[in-house]
Amino acid sequence: MGKYKENPKYNVLSIRVTNEEKALLNEMIRDTHKSVSMLMREAMHHYTSFIGGTFSR
Repeated sequence: MGKYKENPKYNVLSIRVTNEEKALLNEMIRDTHKSVSMLMREAMHHYTSFIGGTFSR
């Protein structure tokens, strides 16, 4: 049987980045031991906090 996820995420986003942006993202993944998805979620959270919006996890 498959692994049950408590909070599954079904939506997939795709973006285009430069080689430099990809290299920076790879560094962040290596340094933080986080996935691209987790880093992007955190970035959205920080951005919406910065602009005064809300973002729930």
